[in-house]
Amino acid sequence: MISKLPNVETSIFTVMSKMAADNKALNLSQDFPNFKSDPLLIELVYKAMKEGYNQYAPMPGDLGLREVISIKTKLLHNKVYNPATEITVTAGATQAIFTAIAAIINKGDEAIIFTPAYDCYDPSIELFGGKTIPVQLKAPLYKIDWTEVEDKISSKTKLIIINSPHNPSGTILAENDMLLLQDLVKKHDLSVISDEVYEHIIFDNQTHFSAARFSELAARSFIIASFGKTFHNTGWKMGYCLAPENLMTEFKKVHQFNVFSVNTPMQKALAAYLKTPDHYLNLPDFYQQKRDVFLELIKGSRFKIIPSKGTYFQMLDFSEISQESDIVFTERLTKVNKIAMIPTSVFNTNKEDFKQIRVCFAKTEDTLQQAALILNAI
Repeated sequence: MISKLPNVETSIFTVMSKMAADNKALNLSQDFPNFKSDPLLIELVYKAMKEGYNQYAPMPGDLGLREVISIKTKLLHNKVYNPATEITVTAGATQAIFTAIAAIINKGDEAIIFTPAYDCYDPSIELFGGKTIPVQLKAPLYKIDWTEVEDKISSKTKLIIINSPHNPSGTILAENDMLLLQDLVKKHDLSVISDEVYEHIIFDNQTHFSAARFSELAARSFIIASFGKTFHNTGWKMGYCLAPENLMTEFKKVHQFNVFSVNTPMQKALAAYLKTPDHYLNLPDFYQQKRDVFLELIKGSRFKIIPSKGTYFQMLDFSEISQESDIVFTERLTKVNKIAMIPTSVFNTNKEDFKQIRVCFAKTEDTLQQAALILNAI
């Protein structure tokens, strides 16, 4: 059999987690919390199960959940999405991204992504016969050069994928970035996938500029969100997609034959839980406290640090500690120092190495204190 994805290797997250387990290392490479979800949300799932909501949900998702997603989007971004035609609940954000790419990309099409990039973008584009055109963001600020982006647009370009707040850099796109993107996609008649899974994890009173806030951009965009990231339960694999009806029609054509529908009792629970906006409005303060505690604990380390602006990731620059590659450095830290983190060059164009590693601080304070003791000793 000829592989459709011959260059795809085991995910770095799997590699580092296995290495952490094999070496009994503290694992800060995993991109999920090590603390529990809200007991109320767990109880709401149990309640839905007991009340008999255990069969297939409607293909685009439970209507009550779609309605509250619409209310939430109007509250946050002053944009109304029709629950009946413009919202689909998905089996996590990765499935939503895959489905949106499947709906857009045909053989020979090109898609622009910004590296370092989440590792599902490129293989999904390749799987449908497309070609990824990377734009490398440079450390330490990871800003987009929109002139470079336009230079890479060709007659074959069909899609631009953005991610803000950005994994792994922890940076965010400013209002002007979104306006420049809007001008570009209108000028060149392009679609957009806006990966906004960390939408509620943004710090220092900054604003998350969703694609939903810009009318002409929203008209061309699939906006992807994640309940797993928002509510500390990534294992539930619950997310959703927002898009105008013409795009969502194509999205649902793929979705219905990909997963058809997703977990019914969890949808019922989330519909009830989201009716209290504080459950997501308080998240910036919750995660900023974790970021600030972590940075205070490691302020005496030899790592160079620019505080994360969003997500629950922090980049650590080790250039004053070692000139090893980030892959070699993280392997040594895992095996010798007993702490696992993510080398970021694996997500870059041509594996460019900025001597930066990614730490997940969505951990208990005890875990962060243990990590700081190790990092301060390096």
